Amino acid sequence: MPLVKKGAIVADSFTHAADDSAIPIEGAALIPAARFLEDPQALVARNAPTGVIWPNNRDLDELVPYLDKLAVVALVFPTFRDGRAYSQARILRERYGYKGELRATGQVLRDQFVLMLRAGFDAFEVKKDADAEAFAATVKRYTVFYQPTGDGRVTALHRRMQARHAANAG
Repeated sequence: MPLVKKGAIVADSFTHAADDSAIPIEGAALIPAARFLEDPQALVARNAPTGVIWPNNRDLDELVPYLDKLAVVALVFPTFRDGRAYSQARILRERYGYKGELRATGQVLRDQFVLMLRAGFDAFEVKKDADAEAFAATVKRYTVFYQPTGDGRVTALHRRMQARHAANAG
C-alpha cells in the first residue's frame, strides 16, 4: 500500500503487526489499539519506533498518556462518510500538541486529501499508486489557506498582518 508523506511517495518503514501475530522485537512497528493497550508501557519502551493504529470509535483519552513516546498515530477512516478521524486529528494536534507522524489510513480518498492535511495529517496510506501520485502533487498545489486548522500553517490573514507589521516596523 503506497504511503505519501511530506509530498512524496515513500517506503513505509513501519511493519503492521496483526492482531494475532508477534510484535516485532526490532524495527518500527504499528500496533493495533487493543494490543497496544494490553501492555502500553512495555510497547513504548521498545528499542525501536512504535506507532499505534487508533480506530475512530475509541476514546483518545486512553492514548494521551503515551503520545510523547509514539512515533506514529494512524487514525482509521473505516468508510469515506465517517469523518470522526478528522476530529481526532485536530484534537491530537491542537489540544494535546502531538508532534509525531499523524497518518490517515483506511478509506483515504483523493477528494478529501486537502481536508485531511488541514486537520493535521502528514502521512497517508492510500490503496492505489495513482492516488499516491495525486496526493503527492496536491501537497505542493495549495500553499495559502484562510481558515486556521490543525496543520499549523499561517493563514492568509496572519500573513498579511505580518507583512503589514514588518512594513510599519521597517
